[in-house]
Amino acid sequence: MAVDRRKAISVLVVSTLAFTVCFAIWMMFAVIGIPIKKMLDLNATQFGLLTAMPVLTGSLVRVPLGIWTDRYGGRIVMLLLMLCCVLPIWLIGYATAFWQFLVLGLFVGMAGGSFSVGTPYVARWFPRNQQGTAMGIFGAGNSGAALNKFVAPAIVVAAGWTLVPQVYAAAMLVTAIVFWLGSASNPADIVNKTATFREQLAVLKDPRVWKYCQFYSIVFGGYVALSLWMVQYYVGEYGFNIQNAAFLAACFSLPGGVLRAFGGWLSDKHGAHAVTWWVLWVSWVCLFLLSFPQSDFTITTTTGPMSFHVGLSVWPFTVLMFVMGVAWAFGKASVFKYIAEEFTDNIGAVSGVVGLAGGLGGFFLPIVFGALLDLTGIRSSCFMFMYGVVWVSLIWLYRTAYRSEDVLKESARG
Repeated sequence: MAVDRRKAISVLVVSTLAFTVCFAIWMMFAVIGIPIKKMLDLNATQFGLLTAMPVLTGSLVRVPLGIWTDRYGGRIVMLLLMLCCVLPIWLIGYATAFWQFLVLGLFVGMAGGSFSVGTPYVARWFPRNQQGTAMGIFGAGNSGAALNKFVAPAIVVAAGWTLVPQVYAAAMLVTAIVFWLGSASNPADIVNKTATFREQLAVLKDPRVWKYCQFYSIVFGGYVALSLWMVQYYVGEYGFNIQNAAFLAACFSLPGGVLRAFGGWLSDKHGAHAVTWWVLWVSWVCLFLLSFPQSDFTITTTTGPMSFHVGLSVWPFTVLMFVMGVAWAFGKASVFKYIAEEFTDNIGAVSGVVGLAGGLGGFFLPIVFGALLDLTGIRSSCFMFMYGVVWVSLIWLYRTAYRSEDVLKESARG
């Protein structure tokens, strides 16, 4: 049993490392997209599309990867996934046209599917009462978004953006080797060798899956989208250079990744439902304040005109982004605690579907952000849009969860 425990810890460590590197590469365009935007003279919508292309593939492959993990085991699927990404990452440094970046971005995006492989692979090495914590630690690999913001700007400043893909390709290859040496096969990891795609996708008939998809599209899709968007936001809104902008943007990305492990522990202790409820309320408050654009207005008083300025300076803005990053870290863990508890035999398939929904949120949102910016000229319009999404989600959660619980309690009393 001690040997199994040591193996479980080793699997958790190398899987988290692999996911961190994959996530950093998945977010690569958040930084190198800025010099590429300047080089190709892209507008905000095109920039949003550029950053979102890897997210699209990373989302679409999550369902088949989750199913293959249930069928063949997470160890071999994770290794092959990382190896398939090495060459496309390297070739990005040689791209010169917009379409080339888009096509290569699609192939690099496969790295984002690593989450749907690692989640069931890690979960099945641990007992049920520890799965929330284990998946939270693994999910802390989201901090790769922050790692990218520390590493890529330093490379860009020192040697130009074209070196970033080469460094990342080498890092992916080395990580794949480390993962294989430190991981192990687990008979429990293969839950169904014969099930067809249609049979395993039958989970879509369960309304709970759709509800978790909706929650995850906020806490993960929103996290991915804003991680991609924030560097250029700081550059445009506050006039920072790329290094300082990336550092401040990491104040959102880092807690949004690292604290996912603590969110897993909270979900084990207090339940996924309570954690998700409070995550949405904190998000609602933060997005309400972040939505205000920089505004100057004058009113007429009895003593003459009086002018006011409304708008967040950089430090209150960064604090609010930090708080929201913490909340979304907890929310990402709580959603997968739901899945581990309620879909024990189909964790791979369900996590793939829910991950797909979150990833698609991360794909569409940067494009929406860019379109809104081009249309309105208001940078905070991205937060206005997210505020509306969270508002709808709170209403949905209340009506489908809390209202139903109240009805059940009243029936029990009667």
